[in-house]
Amino acid sequence: MKREGFTVARCTVARLMKVLGIEGVCRGKYCITTIPDDSADKPLDLVNREFTAQRPNQLWVADITYVATWSGFVYVAFVIDVFSRKIVGWRVLKTMQTQLILDALEQALWARGKPKGVIHHSDRGSQYVSIRYSERLSEAGFNASVGSVGDSYDNALAETINGLYKTEVIHKDGPWKGLEQVELATLDWVDWFNNRRLLEPIGDIPPVEYEENYYRQLGKDAAA
Repeated sequence: MKREGFTVARCTVARLMKVLGIEGVCRGKYCITTIPDDSADKPLDLVNREFTAQRPNQLWVADITYVATWSGFVYVAFVIDVFSRKIVGWRVLKTMQTQLILDALEQALWARGKPKGVIHHSDRGSQYVSIRYSERLSEAGFNASVGSVGDSYDNALAETINGLYKTEVIHKDGPWKGLEQVELATLDWVDWFNNRRLLEPIGDIPPVEYEENYYRQLGKDAAA
């Protein structure tokens, strides 16, 4: 309601939701999908749990989550721009291999015009520290960053987006038959999340609008 120009107390919203029989979705249980590879060389932690950025394409975070379906598990990889929380790349596959995150990264690179100098942060999963992925980040002109401690706080922003995805789609609309159904639902959710979902950390506006405001202000400053 605040977005429409009305200020409404939280208790009023709770009361009206109760009258209308509406309930907010609740987070499900957390499941670890990170398989660390202690034998692989790991980049430094360039983020140190400070998930902030002053502009788009300054810091991206990436992570993998899973979905149980009637035909087995499928895995979903996301790449998120920290500045606006916009999901810039994603992929759904039946295996949790390097190709999953490579596909998500390639989509992000294409969608964002192949920016250079981006810090790419992830957990210490074997996929993210693999030779193939590390080489692709280097080719793209990215600065790789990996959490130093190895717990969920090292990649907290990506974990938050995963949690929203599981709460707002997977736990709410399941059970799921297979990969194709999950892929279509993920496509719809990412479009809604980027263009219409109101996010409190960026002023209760959608990620796309937040970035548009940034570039609009940048244009005004340049003109001045």
